[in-house]
Amino acid sequence: MEMIKLAEMEAYVEQNIGTFHSHRLHNLKQLKLSQILRRKNPYLFKAKNMLIAQELVKTLLDAHLSSQEEAIFGDFLEGLAIFINGKVYNGKKSSSEGIDLEFDRDGIRYMVAIKSGPNWGYSGQIRKMREDFNRAKRILRTSNSTLQIASINGCCYGREKNPDKGDYFKYCGQKFWEFISGDKELYLRLIKPLGHKAKERNEEFYEEYSQIINKFTIEFSEKFCSEGKIDWDSLVRFNSSLPEDSQSKN
Repeated sequence: MEMIKLAEMEAYVEQNIGTFHSHRLHNLKQLKLSQILRRKNPYLFKAKNMLIAQELVKTLLDAHLSSQEEAIFGDFLEGLAIFINGKVYNGKKSSSEGIDLEFDRDGIRYMVAIKSGPNWGYSGQIRKMREDFNRAKRILRTSNSTLQIASINGCCYGREKNPDKGDYFKYCGQKFWEFISGDKELYLRLIKPLGHKAKERNEEFYEEYSQIINKFTIEFSEKFCSEGKIDWDSLVRFNSSLPEDSQSKN
């Protein structure tokens, strides 16, 4: 087994981190105020007594962007994990549905489903992952009935106190990165290359972000404010009322 070199990780990050930043910026530029107003709970913000239009708009936008960025960056980390494992154990992107990484080590075929963090899914999603693991095992054993197979849910950050889930193992954070690389300190070594050109990229993003905040605040004030106050009835109607054609049928 050969340890992954820092220079190799740096080269991969430099070639691929730009995709995360460009997707992040593209999604911001395409965003409409109506999208975030319809996806968030207006009752929550009324309960928090939000009175300032810009504060409400900023809170809504930040919550929306945070969930988007988590998904985009999760895709990047998945690719990085596959790259690292490929260098160390000759692992590859799996062709099996729901499985991200396949590799052999010590006579065992590992099937890995990679997620961002430990709290990634509800019961139905976890059940689906189990079904994907079982399906992949059945397919593999049609050609090799004696093959030892282990199913792993790998999470790029966080901790898991009880990794043994019966029919699969859940490895998070340090344990996951060590599992795919053989390097106990890899989870720390990753930090340095991930900052490649982050300052320049974030300055570009923040400039666009500031313009969006200002533009959305003006739009929100025109549509959902009356005499300088947030018109909560108007906002809740926009978010939750039945479509006009549905109302006309009742």
